[in-house]
Amino acid sequence: MRCRVSLLVCLLLACCLRAGDEPRPNTLTPKEITEGWILLFDGESKFGWQVEGDAKVEKGELTLGGAKPATATSTSALPWSRAHGVSMETRWEGKESPTFWFAFGGMVGLTDAAKSKFVRQFMSTDNGLPGNEFGPQVYKVPAGSKLFLKDIKYQPRKLKPLFNGKDLAGWKVHPSKKSKFSVTPEGWLHLEDGPGDLQTEALYDDFILQLECKTNGKLLNSGVFFRCRPDEYQQGYEAQIHNGFDADKPKEYVVEEYDPKTNELNAKNNVKSPAVDYGTGGIYRRVPARKQAAKDGEWFTMTVIAHGRHIATWVNGIQMVDWTDNRPLKDNARNGCRLEKGAISLQGHDATTDLYFRSIRIAELPKPAEKK
Repeated sequence: MRCRVSLLVCLLLACCLRAGDEPRPNTLTPKEITEGWILLFDGESKFGWQVEGDAKVEKGELTLGGAKPATATSTSALPWSRAHGVSMETRWEGKESPTFWFAFGGMVGLTDAAKSKFVRQFMSTDNGLPGNEFGPQVYKVPAGSKLFLKDIKYQPRKLKPLFNGKDLAGWKVHPSKKSKFSVTPEGWLHLEDGPGDLQTEALYDDFILQLECKTNGKLLNSGVFFRCRPDEYQQGYEAQIHNGFDADKPKEYVVEEYDPKTNELNAKNNVKSPAVDYGTGGIYRRVPARKQAAKDGEWFTMTVIAHGRHIATWVNGIQMVDWTDNRPLKDNARNGCRLEKGAISLQGHDATTDLYFRSIRIAELPKPAEKK
C-alpha cells in the first residue's frame, strides 16, 4: 500500500475547529445518537483498538508515535464506502505525514492543514467511489512523527428496517409463552409480560443491528438475542437490557478466556463492572457492560455488530463490549461459538416486562472465512 495524498482531497472535506463551534469531543449529540452514530474512540482508553508502538490517551486524545513507528487498528471491521458516515479530528507533527485506511485500496496521507491545529475530517456521502469496501480502520505513524486523534465516529447507513411500525410482519411469536406483543398508535413495538420471545422470520449471521428501546419501569430485564437456533426459545447470544448500575459497588464477573488457536479454556478472569446482571449492552453470561449509558424511562439506541467470532456493542454510541468468542464451534451459542445464521429475537423476561422498541434496522456484513 502506498501513500496517496491527492486522494484525500477527493475523499475528505476538512474544516478548522473553532472554540464554541462544536460539542465537546468524544461525545455525541442526542440527534447523532438517534441517527445511529457510534464512537470508535471513547476519549478515555484504547478500548476497541489494537495498538503497536508508542501510544497513550491523555486529555481526551489518542496519541500515536514518537521515536518509533506506531499503528492503531480498530478491532471492529466495518463497511467504508460513500454509503456510510465517517468523521474524526486529527493533528500531527513531524517530518512525514501519518496515514490512515478506510479500505479504499490504499493508505491516505493527512494534509498539511492538520499539522498545526486539529481539523475535522469527514467522508463525503457523494464522492463517486465504488461502495462496500470492508475492513478495520487503520492509522500508521512513521518513526519521528506523532498523530493526535479524537472524536472518531462512524454512522452505518442504508440499514434495512426489520419492523415496519404497523404490524408484526416478518416476526413470529414463540408458542406457549406469556408475553404480549403489540404495535402502539405511535408505531412502537410494545412488549409486555413474560416470559416470551418474538423472533424474526429471516435469519442472520454477520450484521450491524441498531434499534431504539425504552423501559417502562425500574430495573426491568429484557434482551436482544441473535444467531438464535430457529424456532427454539432464546438459544443464542444475548445483548442484555438491564439499566441497573452501581458505581459505588462494582460487581465482580468471571470472564472466560479461550486460546484463539486451540479454542481451549486458558483462564477465568475476574472483571469488575458497575453493571447489575451484566448491564445494558453486556453479552449475558459472557462479558459485562463497561459503564452505564442508558436510563430507565428514556429512549436509548443499541448497536450490535457481529462479524465472525468478534462481537461488539454500543449503547447511545458508547462502546460497551469488545469480545471475541474463541470457544469451540457449536450450533448453540449457549454452549460455544455459533457462526451460523440465526433469528434475532426480543425477550419478554418476566411478569414485570414492559418495554417499547422502535427503528429496528439491520445491514448484513460479509462473512469472514473461519481460520482452521
